[in-house]
Amino acid sequence: MAFTFWSLLEASLLIVNAIVFYKKKGFLPKGGKQIQGYGSGPNVKSQILNLIRSVRTVMRIPLIFINIVVILMKFVLG
Repeated sequence: MAFTFWSLLEASLLIVNAIVFYKKKGFLPKGGKQIQGYGSGPNVKSQILNLIRSVRTVMRIPLIFINIVVILMKFVLG
């Protein structure tokens, strides 16, 4: 299998699927927020968790349709 632009798109789709549809229990903090001190910037962990929450919020519904299109293209093109 050659490394093509299509395979790169499929790999990125699989990564976004993994981010959006992972099991939330045990991974994110219970309250969903990190406590930070006054004047301290957000740390790396809180930034990653914020990115995951944002991707989950924005991409949940469009990702369903994108997955359907990719599955149909796989059936048609092989």
